[in-house]
Amino acid sequence: MISPVILCGGSGTRLWPLSRTQYPKQFLPLNGETTMLQDTVKRLGDVDSVSLICNEDHRFLAAEQMRQLGVQCSVFLEPVGRNTAPAVALAALHADANKLASGGEKQKSDANELESEILLVLAADHVIKDEEAFRRAIDKALPLAAQGKMVTFGIVPQHPETGYGYIKAEGADFQKGEEQEYYNVAAFVEKPDRVTAESYLAEGGYYWNSGMFMFRADRYLEELQKYRPDIIEACEKAMADTAKDMDFIRVNAEAFETCPDESIDYAVMEPLCAEGSLLAGGADSRGSSGSVVVIPLDVGWSDVGSWSALWEIKEKDANNNVLEGDVIIEDTMNSFVYGCDRLVTTLGVDDLVIVDTKDALLVARKDRVQDIKKIVSGIKNAARSEHFQHREVYRPWGKYDSIDSGGRYQVKRITVNPGAKLSLQKHHHRAEHWVVVLGTAKVRRGEESMLISENESIYIPIGDIHSLENPGKIPLELIEVQSGSYLGEDDIIRIEDEYGRA
Repeated sequence: MISPVILCGGSGTRLWPLSRTQYPKQFLPLNGETTMLQDTVKRLGDVDSVSLICNEDHRFLAAEQMRQLGVQCSVFLEPVGRNTAPAVALAALHADANKLASGGEKQKSDANELESEILLVLAADHVIKDEEAFRRAIDKALPLAAQGKMVTFGIVPQHPETGYGYIKAEGADFQKGEEQEYYNVAAFVEKPDRVTAESYLAEGGYYWNSGMFMFRADRYLEELQKYRPDIIEACEKAMADTAKDMDFIRVNAEAFETCPDESIDYAVMEPLCAEGSLLAGGADSRGSSGSVVVIPLDVGWSDVGSWSALWEIKEKDANNNVLEGDVIIEDTMNSFVYGCDRLVTTLGVDDLVIVDTKDALLVARKDRVQDIKKIVSGIKNAARSEHFQHREVYRPWGKYDSIDSGGRYQVKRITVNPGAKLSLQKHHHRAEHWVVVLGTAKVRRGEESMLISENESIYIPIGDIHSLENPGKIPLELIEVQSGSYLGEDDIIRIEDEYGRA
Protein backbone atom coordinates (compact mmCIF):
# COMPACT_ATOMS: atom_id res chain seq x y z
CA MET A 1 0.00 0.00 0.00
CA ILE A 2 1.38 3.41 -0.98
CA SER A 3 0.97 6.33 1.41
CA PRO A 4 1.60 9.65 -0.36
CA VAL A 5 3.47 12.24 1.70
CA ILE A 6 3.34 15.68 0.12
CA LEU A 7 5.73 18.41 1.23
CA CYS A 8 3.89 21.74 1.19
CA GLY A 9 6.55 24.02 2.64
CA GLY A 10 8.42 26.76 0.82
CA SER A 11 7.61 30.36 0.02
CA GLY A 12 8.14 30.51 -3.75
CA THR A 13 9.94 33.85 -3.55
CA ARG A 14 10.99 33.84 -7.21
CA LEU A 15 7.35 33.82 -8.33
CA TRP A 16 6.53 37.07 -6.54
CA PRO A 17 4.21 38.99 -6.78
CA LEU A 18 1.78 36.06 -7.29
CA SER A 19 3.50 33.89 -4.68
CA ARG A 20 3.60 35.42 -1.18
CA THR A 21 4.65 34.14 2.24
CA GLN A 22 1.02 33.61 3.27
CA TYR A 23 -0.02 32.25 -0.13
CA PRO A 24 2.96 30.50 -1.78
CA LYS A 25 3.04 28.96 -5.24
CA GLN A 26 1.99 25.43 -4.25
CA PHE A 27 -1.47 26.76 -3.36
CA LEU A 28 -1.88 28.74 -6.60
CA PRO A 29 -3.42 27.61 -9.93
CA LEU A 30 -0.31 28.40 -11.98
CA ASN A 31 -0.78 25.77 -14.69
CA GLY A 32 -4.53 25.31 -15.06
CA GLU A 33 -7.76 25.57 -13.12
CA THR A 34 -6.56 23.65 -10.06
CA THR A 35 -3.68 24.49 -7.74
CA MET A 36 -0.26 22.87 -7.88
CA LEU A 37 -0.99 20.97 -4.66
CA GLN A 38 -4.26 19.69 -6.10
CA ASP A 39 -2.51 18.70 -9.34
CA THR A 40 0.02 16.72 -7.29
CA VAL A 41 -2.76 14.69 -5.68
CA LYS A 42 -4.83 14.30 -8.85
CA ARG A 43 -1.97 12.85 -10.90
CA LEU A 44 -1.71 9.97 -8.41
CA GLY A 45 -5.04 8.66 -9.65
CA ASP A 46 -7.52 7.11 -7.25
CA VAL A 47 -6.21 7.84 -3.74
CA ASP A 48 -8.32 7.87 -0.58
CA SER A 49 -6.03 9.83 1.69
CA VAL A 50 -2.74 11.71 1.78
CA SER A 51 -0.40 13.12 4.40
CA LEU A 52 0.59 16.76 4.04
CA ILE A 53 3.51 18.45 5.75
CA CYS A 54 3.03 22.19 6.04
CA ASN A 55 3.33 25.06 8.48
CA GLU A 56 0.69 26.52 10.78
CA ASP A 57 -0.08 29.51 8.56
CA HIS A 58 -1.05 27.36 5.56
CA ARG A 59 -3.05 24.68 7.35
CA PHE A 60 -6.50 25.86 6.30
CA LEU A 61 -5.40 26.41 2.70
CA ALA A 62 -4.09 22.86 2.51
CA ALA A 63 -7.12 21.28 4.19
CA GLU A 64 -9.61 23.25 2.09
CA GLN A 65 -7.91 22.31 -1.17
CA MET A 66 -8.06 18.63 -0.21
CA ARG A 67 -11.72 19.04 0.76
CA GLN A 68 -12.43 20.41 -2.72
CA LEU A 69 -10.94 17.22 -4.19
CA GLY A 70 -12.86 14.98 -1.78
CA VAL A 71 -9.59 13.51 -0.45
CA GLN A 72 -9.04 12.70 3.23
CA CYS A 73 -5.85 14.15 4.65
CA SER A 74 -3.69 14.23 7.73
CA VAL A 75 -1.88 17.55 7.97
CA PHE A 76 1.33 17.55 10.01
CA LEU A 77 2.05 21.08 11.20
CA GLU A 78 5.70 22.04 11.48
CA PRO A 79 6.28 24.70 14.16
CA VAL A 80 9.36 25.77 12.18
CA GLY A 81 10.84 24.70 8.86
CA ARG A 82 13.55 22.06 9.26
CA ASN A 83 13.92 20.81 5.67
CA THR A 84 12.81 17.51 4.16
CA ALA A 85 14.56 14.89 6.33
CA PRO A 86 12.75 15.83 9.57
CA ALA A 87 9.48 16.52 7.72
CA VAL A 88 9.38 13.02 6.25
CA ALA A 89 10.52 11.55 9.57
CA LEU A 90 7.29 12.84 11.15
CA ALA A 91 5.20 10.99 8.56
CA ALA A 92 7.34 7.85 8.83
CA LEU A 93 7.06 7.78 12.62
CA HIS A 94 3.30 8.21 12.32
CA ALA A 95 3.13 5.34 9.82
CA ASP A 96 5.32 3.15 12.02
CA ALA A 97 3.06 3.81 14.99
CA ASN A 98 0.04 2.87 12.87
CA LYS A 99 1.77 -0.40 11.95
CA LEU A 100 2.24 -1.27 15.61
CA ALA A 101 -1.34 -0.29 16.42
CA SER A 102 -2.63 -2.55 13.64
CA GLY A 103 -0.90 -5.45 15.36
CA GLY A 104 -3.52 -5.42 18.08
CA GLU A 105 -2.27 -7.18 21.18
CA LYS A 106 0.92 -8.42 19.55
CA GLN A 107 4.25 -7.66 21.12
CA LYS A 108 6.48 -5.22 19.30
CA SER A 109 8.74 -8.03 18.10
CA ASP A 110 5.77 -9.69 16.45
CA ALA A 111 4.50 -6.41 15.04
CA ASN A 112 7.82 -5.94 13.27
CA GLU A 113 6.70 -8.74 10.97
CA LEU A 114 3.76 -6.62 9.83
CA GLU A 115 4.04 -4.90 6.49
CA SER A 116 5.40 -1.37 6.78
CA GLU A 117 3.71 1.43 4.87
CA ILE A 118 5.46 2.50 1.68
CA LEU A 119 5.86 6.27 1.59
CA LEU A 120 5.77 8.14 -1.71
CA VAL A 121 7.41 11.50 -0.99
CA LEU A 122 6.43 14.28 -3.38
CA ALA A 123 6.79 18.04 -3.57
CA ALA A 124 3.57 20.02 -3.86
CA ASP A 125 4.87 22.44 -6.49
CA HIS A 126 5.98 20.33 -9.46
CA VAL A 127 4.49 20.22 -12.96
CA ILE A 128 4.35 16.83 -14.71
CA LYS A 129 2.79 16.79 -18.17
CA ASP A 130 2.82 13.04 -18.90
CA GLU A 131 0.87 11.74 -15.93
CA GLU A 132 0.45 8.23 -17.34
CA ALA A 133 4.22 7.83 -17.62
CA PHE A 134 4.58 9.15 -14.08
CA ARG A 135 2.13 6.56 -12.74
CA ARG A 136 3.96 3.80 -14.62
CA ALA A 137 7.16 4.88 -12.86
CA ILE A 138 5.36 4.67 -9.51
CA ASP A 139 4.30 1.12 -10.38
CA LYS A 140 7.93 0.23 -11.21
CA ALA A 141 9.12 1.67 -7.90
CA LEU A 142 6.60 -0.16 -5.71
CA PRO A 143 8.17 -3.66 -5.72
CA LEU A 144 11.64 -2.16 -5.30
CA ALA A 145 10.57 -0.19 -2.25
CA ALA A 146 8.79 -3.23 -0.86
CA GLN A 147 12.10 -5.12 -1.05
CA GLY A 148 13.72 -2.46 1.11
CA LYS A 149 15.39 -0.34 -1.54
CA MET A 150 15.46 3.43 -1.26
CA VAL A 151 14.03 4.65 -4.55
CA THR A 152 14.52 8.08 -6.05
CA PHE A 153 13.22 9.46 -9.34
CA GLY A 154 15.68 11.10 -11.73
CA ILE A 155 14.52 13.50 -14.42
CA VAL A 156 16.01 12.82 -17.86
CA PRO A 157 17.88 16.09 -18.51
CA GLN A 158 16.72 18.19 -21.45
CA HIS A 159 19.62 20.66 -21.36
CA PRO A 160 22.75 21.35 -19.27
CA GLU A 161 20.95 22.82 -16.26
CA THR A 162 23.02 24.48 -13.50
CA GLY A 163 20.11 25.07 -11.13
CA TYR A 164 19.53 21.44 -10.15
CA GLY A 165 21.50 18.79 -8.35
CA TYR A 166 22.19 15.58 -10.30
CA ILE A 167 21.99 11.85 -9.64
CA LYS A 168 24.77 9.70 -11.12
CA ALA A 169 23.57 6.24 -12.15
CA GLU A 170 25.66 3.14 -12.64
CA GLY A 171 25.12 -0.30 -14.12
CA ALA A 172 24.80 0.37 -17.85
CA ASP A 173 26.83 1.55 -20.82
CA PHE A 174 25.14 4.90 -21.40
CA GLN A 175 27.29 5.64 -24.44
CA LYS A 176 25.59 2.72 -26.19
CA GLY A 177 22.19 4.08 -25.27
CA GLU A 178 21.30 1.16 -23.03
CA GLU A 179 18.08 1.71 -21.09
CA GLN A 180 16.93 -0.01 -17.93
CA GLU A 181 13.87 0.44 -15.77
CA TYR A 182 16.11 1.46 -12.87
CA TYR A 183 19.78 1.86 -11.99
CA ASN A 184 21.86 1.69 -8.86
CA VAL A 185 22.86 5.18 -7.71
CA ALA A 186 26.58 5.90 -7.63
CA ALA A 187 26.33 9.39 -6.15
CA PHE A 188 24.26 12.50 -5.58
CA VAL A 189 26.02 15.46 -7.17
CA GLU A 190 25.82 19.16 -6.24
CA LYS A 191 24.60 21.82 -8.68
CA PRO A 192 27.32 22.02 -11.36
CA ASP A 193 28.72 24.90 -13.36
CA ARG A 194 27.87 25.14 -17.05
CA VAL A 195 30.89 23.22 -18.34
CA THR A 196 30.35 20.39 -15.85
CA ALA A 197 26.65 20.19 -16.67
CA GLU A 198 27.49 19.89 -20.37
CA SER A 199 29.92 17.06 -19.59
CA TYR A 200 27.17 15.23 -17.66
CA LEU A 201 24.91 15.26 -20.71
CA ALA A 202 27.73 14.17 -23.00
CA GLU A 203 28.73 11.29 -20.72
CA GLY A 204 25.19 10.11 -20.00
CA GLY A 205 23.94 8.41 -16.86
CA TYR A 206 23.21 11.67 -15.04
CA TYR A 207 19.70 12.74 -14.07
CA TRP A 208 18.25 15.85 -12.48
CA ASN A 209 17.46 15.30 -8.82
CA SER A 210 13.67 15.65 -8.59
CA GLY A 211 13.44 15.41 -4.80
CA MET A 212 10.84 12.62 -5.12
CA PHE A 213 11.34 9.33 -3.27
CA MET A 214 9.70 6.03 -2.40
CA PHE A 215 10.68 3.79 0.50
CA ARG A 216 9.25 1.79 3.36
CA ALA A 217 8.69 3.88 6.47
CA ASP A 218 10.70 1.48 8.63
CA ARG A 219 13.64 1.51 6.17
CA TYR A 220 13.79 5.29 6.19
CA LEU A 221 13.74 5.41 9.98
CA GLU A 222 16.39 2.70 10.12
CA GLU A 223 18.78 4.62 7.87
CA LEU A 224 18.03 7.93 9.59
CA GLN A 225 18.85 6.29 12.93
CA LYS A 226 22.14 5.07 11.47
CA TYR A 227 23.33 8.32 9.91
CA ARG A 228 21.47 11.09 11.75
CA PRO A 229 20.32 9.89 15.16
CA ASP A 230 20.06 13.52 16.29
CA ILE A 231 17.27 14.12 13.76
CA ILE A 232 15.27 11.04 14.65
CA GLU A 233 15.66 11.70 18.37
CA ALA A 234 14.20 15.20 18.02
CA CYS A 235 11.38 13.95 15.79
CA GLU A 236 10.50 11.10 18.15
CA LYS A 237 10.21 13.56 21.02
CA ALA A 238 8.08 15.86 18.86
CA MET A 239 5.75 12.99 17.87
CA ALA A 240 5.53 11.68 21.44
CA ASP A 241 3.53 14.77 22.40
CA THR A 242 1.10 15.62 19.60
CA ALA A 243 -2.25 17.39 19.65
CA LYS A 244 -5.02 16.39 17.22
CA ASP A 245 -7.15 19.27 15.94
CA MET A 246 -9.62 18.32 13.18
CA ASP A 247 -7.36 17.10 10.32
CA PHE A 248 -4.28 18.74 11.85
CA ILE A 249 -1.55 17.02 13.85
CA ARG A 250 0.47 19.49 15.92
CA VAL A 251 3.82 18.17 17.05
CA ASN A 252 5.63 19.35 20.17
CA ALA A 253 7.13 22.70 19.13
CA GLU A 254 9.92 22.80 21.70
CA ALA A 255 11.19 19.35 20.72
CA PHE A 256 10.95 19.96 16.97
CA GLU A 257 12.77 23.28 17.18
CA THR A 258 15.86 21.42 18.43
CA CYS A 259 15.92 19.30 15.26
CA PRO A 260 18.75 19.97 12.77
CA ASP A 261 17.87 21.46 9.39
CA GLU A 262 18.73 18.81 6.77
CA SER A 263 17.49 17.39 3.47
CA ILE A 264 16.81 13.71 2.78
CA ASP A 265 19.69 13.75 0.30
CA TYR A 266 22.28 14.87 2.83
CA ALA A 267 20.85 13.00 5.82
CA VAL A 268 20.29 9.56 4.27
CA MET A 269 20.80 9.14 0.54
CA GLU A 270 24.34 10.48 0.16
CA PRO A 271 25.88 8.62 3.12
CA LEU A 272 24.05 5.44 2.13
CA CYS A 273 25.50 5.69 -1.39
CA ALA A 274 28.96 6.44 -0.02
CA GLU A 275 28.84 3.40 2.26
CA GLY A 276 27.55 1.22 -0.55
CA SER A 277 30.44 2.22 -2.83
CA LEU A 278 32.88 0.77 -0.28
CA LEU A 279 31.24 -2.64 -0.39
CA ALA A 280 31.81 -4.92 -3.33
CA GLY A 281 28.64 -6.46 -4.66
CA GLY A 282 26.96 -6.86 -1.31
CA ALA A 283 23.47 -8.31 -1.43
CA ASP A 284 22.37 -6.91 1.92
CA SER A 285 19.92 -4.07 1.35
CA ARG A 286 21.11 -2.30 4.49
CA GLY A 287 23.85 0.14 3.52
CA SER A 288 25.32 -1.97 0.71
CA SER A 289 25.69 -1.49 -3.01
CA GLY A 290 22.27 -1.31 -4.66
CA SER A 291 20.44 0.08 -1.63
CA VAL A 292 19.64 3.33 -3.46
CA VAL A 293 18.19 3.10 -6.96
CA VAL A 294 17.00 5.68 -9.44
CA ILE A 295 14.09 5.34 -11.86
CA PRO A 296 14.48 7.62 -14.91
CA LEU A 297 11.56 9.98 -15.57
CA ASP A 298 10.92 11.61 -18.93
CA VAL A 299 7.52 13.09 -18.15
CA GLY A 300 7.66 16.81 -18.98
CA TRP A 301 8.76 17.73 -15.46
CA SER A 302 9.36 21.23 -14.08
CA ASP A 303 9.72 22.56 -10.56
CA VAL A 304 8.42 25.95 -11.78
CA GLY A 305 11.21 27.71 -9.93
CA SER A 306 10.92 31.03 -11.77
CA TRP A 307 8.77 33.05 -14.16
CA SER A 308 10.97 31.96 -17.05
CA ALA A 309 10.40 28.30 -16.11
CA LEU A 310 6.65 28.90 -16.04
CA TRP A 311 6.86 30.63 -19.43
CA GLU A 312 8.66 27.59 -20.85
CA ILE A 313 5.89 25.12 -19.95
CA LYS A 314 2.94 27.30 -21.00
CA GLU A 315 1.26 27.37 -24.41
CA LYS A 316 2.43 30.35 -26.45
CA ASP A 317 1.03 32.49 -29.25
CA ALA A 318 2.59 32.94 -32.69
CA ASN A 319 5.10 35.44 -31.27
CA ASN A 320 6.17 33.16 -28.41
CA ASN A 321 4.18 35.06 -25.78
CA VAL A 322 2.28 33.69 -22.79
CA LEU A 323 -0.72 35.93 -22.11
CA GLU A 324 -3.08 35.53 -19.15
CA GLY A 325 -5.85 37.79 -17.94
CA ASP A 326 -7.07 41.02 -19.54
CA VAL A 327 -4.11 41.67 -21.85
CA ILE A 328 -3.76 43.52 -25.16
CA ILE A 329 -0.37 43.52 -26.90
CA GLU A 330 1.19 45.09 -29.96
CA ASP A 331 4.60 44.27 -31.40
CA THR A 332 5.44 42.08 -28.40
CA MET A 333 7.52 38.90 -28.49
CA ASN A 334 8.92 36.17 -26.21
CA SER A 335 7.19 37.63 -23.15
CA PHE A 336 5.06 36.54 -20.20
CA VAL A 337 2.22 39.00 -19.49
CA TYR A 338 -0.22 38.42 -16.62
CA GLY A 339 -3.10 40.73 -15.75
CA CYS A 340 -5.23 40.43 -12.65
CA ASP A 341 -8.06 42.97 -12.26
CA ARG A 342 -7.31 45.59 -14.88
CA LEU A 343 -6.23 45.88 -18.49
CA VAL A 344 -2.50 45.38 -19.15
CA THR A 345 -1.08 46.55 -22.49
CA THR A 346 2.38 46.27 -24.05
CA LEU A 347 3.94 47.89 -27.11
CA GLY A 348 7.27 47.13 -28.75
CA VAL A 349 8.76 44.90 -26.04
CA ASP A 350 10.70 41.63 -26.11
CA ASP A 351 11.77 39.05 -23.51
CA LEU A 352 9.88 40.62 -20.60
CA VAL A 353 7.96 39.25 -17.63
CA ILE A 354 5.06 41.52 -16.61
CA VAL A 355 2.89 40.42 -13.68
CA ASP A 356 0.17 42.75 -12.43
CA THR A 357 -1.69 41.98 -9.18
CA LYS A 358 -4.08 44.03 -7.07
CA ASP A 359 -1.30 45.61 -5.03
CA ALA A 360 1.98 45.10 -6.93
CA LEU A 361 3.38 45.23 -10.47
CA LEU A 362 6.50 43.38 -11.63
CA VAL A 363 8.35 44.26 -14.84
CA ALA A 364 11.56 42.28 -15.42
CA ARG A 365 13.77 40.97 -18.18
CA LYS A 366 13.19 37.26 -18.59
CA ASP A 367 16.87 36.48 -18.07
CA ARG A 368 16.89 38.31 -14.71
CA VAL A 369 13.92 36.70 -13.00
CA GLN A 370 16.16 34.56 -10.79
CA ASP A 371 17.03 37.81 -8.97
CA ILE A 372 13.43 38.62 -7.94
CA LYS A 373 14.38 37.51 -4.44
CA LYS A 374 16.42 40.73 -4.22
CA ILE A 375 13.24 42.71 -4.81
CA VAL A 376 11.47 40.69 -2.11
CA SER A 377 14.33 41.36 0.31
CA GLY A 378 14.04 45.07 -0.42
CA ILE A 379 10.31 44.98 0.35
CA LYS A 380 11.01 43.22 3.65
CA ASN A 381 13.77 45.67 4.60
CA ALA A 382 11.41 48.58 3.91
CA ALA A 383 8.97 47.08 6.45
CA ARG A 384 6.28 46.75 3.79
CA SER A 385 3.73 43.93 3.58
CA GLU A 386 3.59 43.11 -0.14
CA HIS A 387 5.99 40.18 0.25
CA PHE A 388 3.89 38.68 3.04
CA GLN A 389 0.33 38.57 1.79
CA HIS A 390 -1.93 39.72 -1.03
CA ARG A 391 -4.44 42.49 -0.73
CA GLU A 392 -6.98 39.67 -0.93
CA VAL A 393 -6.48 37.48 2.15
CA TYR A 394 -7.88 33.96 2.60
CA ARG A 395 -9.29 32.72 5.88
CA PRO A 396 -10.77 29.31 6.83
CA TRP A 397 -14.25 30.81 6.53
CA GLY A 398 -13.67 32.59 3.18
CA LYS A 399 -11.70 35.71 2.25
CA TYR A 400 -11.53 39.48 2.44
CA ASP A 401 -10.17 42.15 0.10
CA SER A 402 -8.98 45.48 1.54
CA ILE A 403 -10.27 47.75 -1.20
CA ASP A 404 -9.61 51.16 0.42
CA SER A 405 -8.07 52.67 3.55
CA GLY A 406 -7.23 55.97 5.15
CA GLY A 407 -6.02 57.39 8.45
CA ARG A 408 -9.04 56.29 10.49
CA TYR A 409 -11.01 54.05 8.15
CA GLN A 410 -10.69 50.85 6.12
CA VAL A 411 -13.08 49.27 3.61
CA LYS A 412 -13.15 45.51 2.99
CA ARG A 413 -15.08 43.26 0.65
CA ILE A 414 -15.81 40.11 2.69
CA THR A 415 -16.87 36.72 1.29
CA VAL A 416 -18.12 34.03 3.70
CA ASN A 417 -18.46 30.47 2.39
CA PRO A 418 -21.82 28.66 2.77
CA GLY A 419 -22.14 27.25 6.28
CA ALA A 420 -19.02 29.06 7.51
CA LYS A 421 -18.79 31.28 10.57
CA LEU A 422 -16.35 33.93 11.76
CA SER A 423 -15.21 33.81 15.37
CA LEU A 424 -17.20 35.38 18.19
CA GLN A 425 -15.09 38.46 18.83
CA LYS A 426 -14.81 42.10 19.84
CA HIS A 427 -12.54 45.08 19.15
CA HIS A 428 -11.12 47.71 21.49
CA HIS A 429 -10.33 50.37 18.89
CA ARG A 430 -12.73 50.11 15.96
CA ALA A 431 -16.40 50.04 15.08
CA GLU A 432 -17.75 48.22 12.03
CA HIS A 433 -20.61 48.80 9.61
CA TRP A 434 -21.70 45.84 7.46
CA VAL A 435 -23.73 46.11 4.25
CA VAL A 436 -24.91 42.81 2.70
CA VAL A 437 -24.69 42.78 -1.11
CA LEU A 438 -25.27 39.06 -1.79
CA GLY A 439 -26.82 36.28 0.27
CA THR A 440 -28.07 36.38 3.85
CA ALA A 441 -26.00 36.99 7.00
CA LYS A 442 -26.77 35.62 10.44
CA VAL A 443 -25.40 38.19 12.89
CA ARG A 444 -24.94 38.12 16.61
CA ARG A 445 -24.48 41.53 18.26
CA GLY A 446 -24.33 41.42 22.03
CA GLU A 447 -27.28 39.29 23.09
CA GLU A 448 -29.19 39.93 19.84
CA SER A 449 -29.32 37.47 16.93
CA MET A 450 -30.75 38.51 13.56
CA LEU A 451 -30.78 37.81 9.82
CA ILE A 452 -29.52 40.57 7.50
CA SER A 453 -30.51 40.27 3.84
CA GLU A 454 -29.27 41.92 0.66
CA ASN A 455 -29.28 45.75 0.72
CA GLU A 456 -29.62 45.74 4.52
CA SER A 457 -26.95 46.83 6.99
CA ILE A 458 -25.96 46.66 10.66
CA TYR A 459 -23.66 48.69 12.90
CA ILE A 460 -21.27 47.07 15.40
CA PRO A 461 -20.09 49.58 18.06
CA ILE A 462 -16.62 49.47 19.62
CA GLY A 463 -16.43 46.78 22.32
CA ASP A 464 -19.61 44.92 21.34
CA ILE A 465 -19.29 41.13 21.14
CA HIS A 466 -20.31 40.00 17.67
CA SER A 467 -20.15 37.20 15.12
CA LEU A 468 -21.01 36.69 11.45
CA GLU A 469 -22.30 33.50 9.85
CA ASN A 470 -23.49 32.40 6.41
CA PRO A 471 -26.51 30.11 6.96
CA GLY A 472 -27.30 29.92 3.24
CA LYS A 473 -26.33 27.80 0.23
CA ILE A 474 -24.53 30.55 -1.74
CA PRO A 475 -21.51 32.69 -0.78
CA LEU A 476 -22.30 35.65 1.47
CA GLU A 477 -20.77 38.91 0.26
CA LEU A 478 -20.75 42.13 2.23
CA ILE A 479 -18.94 45.44 2.46
CA GLU A 480 -17.36 46.22 5.82
CA VAL A 481 -16.46 49.79 6.76
CA GLN A 482 -14.14 49.98 9.77
CA SER A 483 -13.56 53.24 11.63
CA GLY A 484 -11.46 53.98 14.66
CA SER A 485 -8.08 54.91 16.05
CA TYR A 486 -6.43 51.55 15.25
CA LEU A 487 -7.43 49.15 12.48
CA GLY A 488 -4.82 46.37 12.72
CA GLU A 489 -5.78 42.69 12.51
CA ASP A 490 -4.35 42.17 15.99
CA ASP A 491 -7.27 44.17 17.44
CA ILE A 492 -9.38 41.02 17.26
CA ILE A 493 -10.18 39.49 20.65
CA ARG A 494 -11.55 36.04 19.89
CA ILE A 495 -13.96 34.64 22.46
CA GLU A 496 -15.06 31.51 20.58
CA ASP A 497 -13.62 30.09 17.36
CA GLU A 498 -14.46 26.79 15.70
CA TYR A 499 -11.16 26.81 13.78
CA GLY A 500 -8.96 26.63 16.88
CA ARG A 501 -7.30 30.01 16.39
CA ALA A 502 -5.95 31.78 19.48
